[in-house]
Amino acid sequence: MSDTPRSILVLTVSDSIHAGEREDKAGTLAAAALVAHGWEVQRAQAPDELDAIRAVLEQYIGTVDVILTAGGTGLSSRDVTPDATAPLLERLIPGIPDAIRMLGRSQTPAAILSRGLAGVAKGTLIVNLPGGSGAVRDGLAILLPVLEHASDAIGERDRS
Repeated sequence: MSDTPRSILVLTVSDSIHAGEREDKAGTLAAAALVAHGWEVQRAQAPDELDAIRAVLEQYIGTVDVILTAGGTGLSSRDVTPDATAPLLERLIPGIPDAIRMLGRSQTPAAILSRGLAGVAKGTLIVNLPGGSGAVRDGLAILLPVLEHASDAIGERDRS
């Protein structure tokens, strides 16, 4: 295992959170869980706007090992996180969002409507999670057991 700390950005996408009108419970939950697993966590927020989301992603791609987005994966016209993410991805990892949707479906049938993506951009793993605390908890249940391995493989780190 590498001695280099693994870095992750938790990007919350929400108009009301970005405007300071609502507390970022999902982002706080994700950050706390990741810190508890040894990740160096940075936080950011963006409104539900394609250009704003893409600007934050572009700022961090290649500078952190992983970017987790929370929010903006639904079906409304303001849910554009996957649309901002898709053009930046060099390789898709469809198993991650599929597993997250299936775990979420066991508790909330509408979880299968999430349009979240996962993939690699310039050595950074990007995963779109829905914005609710329960959905983030489900996403972390899927991701935490494989996140270090994925980060190592993408960054071509020696796991010896």
